Amino acid sequence: MISQDQKIKKLIKLNDELENYFRNTIIPQLFVDSDLILRKFTPPAMKQFSLKTGDVGKNIEDIKDNFRFHTIVENIEQVIDSNEILEKEIQTTDLRWYQMNIIPYVITKTKKTDGVIITFVEITARVKDLVNQEMLIADHETLLDTISHDIKGPLTSLLLTTNQLKKVSTDKSKAFLMLFRILESSIKKMQAIIMELTDAGKLKDKYKVEEELLDFENILEDVRLTLAGTIMESGAEISVNMNVSQILYSRRKLRSIVYNLVNNAIKFHSPDKTPEILITTKMENKYVVITIKDNGIGIDKTKHKEIFSKYSRVGNTVEGSGIGLYLVNEIVTNSGGKILLKSTLGKGSEFRVYLPAH
Repeated sequence: MISQDQKIKKLIKLNDELENYFRNTIIPQLFVDSDLILRKFTPPAMKQFSLKTGDVGKNIEDIKDNFRFHTIVENIEQVIDSNEILEKEIQTTDLRWYQMNIIPYVITKTKKTDGVIITFVEITARVKDLVNQEMLIADHETLLDTISHDIKGPLTSLLLTTNQLKKVSTDKSKAFLMLFRILESSIKKMQAIIMELTDAGKLKDKYKVEEELLDFENILEDVRLTLAGTIMESGAEISVNMNVSQILYSRRKLRSIVYNLVNNAIKFHSPDKTPEILITTKMENKYVVITIKDNGIGIDKTKHKEIFSKYSRVGNTVEGSGIGLYLVNEIVTNSGGKILLKSTLGKGSEFRVYLPAH
């Protein structure tokens, strides 16, 4: 049998090995016990989160502001209760991005979680690349939709007019008919090119337009990354209250809807106020309702219908093409939904998007 002294020596050795690991690892790590008390952290964690030696023994609630991630306490409690690993992308106080993994520390005998180990792997470069990619995608989608709505229609009308002119014309000479054939052929070629451009967004490896079961949090995270610079510069505070977390819809289209509405909420903020945006989701009859409410400059009631028109703009002091709300309205109505606006000049706006719930 192992003597008491041998057990103590073994425990001391294991503790020394653990201490040595924590001292020498290059990964920011925290160990928080089941009572939410910070027990250990690595030197990189001290640097990244401005932690001090005196923080050991404190409740994580008392130092949560160091992590620039307001739900870290709730996330730790979730892992302790569920015994399941949680992975999330967060931004730290020095504006760097990390992949955060919260891993339950389970006691073998009791199978209960005695705490969590939190690791942080830096992904700043990847996130920056993703932001640039998301911006390119957003610009590309706007271009595709603009081409689709602004050029397809007039070309179809031109082709119909050309055919009518050919029918009613009294000139049936070969030269005249040849000119009509050239004109007709050119229009059809232009239609084919536009079709190829707009259909490029439907390719499997590009921007999916087919419906899929989407997690609204992931869509919102894409939008946050795309607008990261704008959010940081404006100091915008975005709150989320989700009663419906999943929706069957096109990823590209839903991202475009949320992106345009959130971007406008920040863009048209009051100069004397910090932008505050509340995003909520709920079920109403047979619709998933996405509400985006802000405390911005608001919209005069006489312009509530006008702003959904092509190239309409709320004001001349803010840069923009004025096509964003038009495209949102087109996407929503074409999918069998509707968009409602509640706004008063100087008191902010509330957009409610109704999407069919399948």
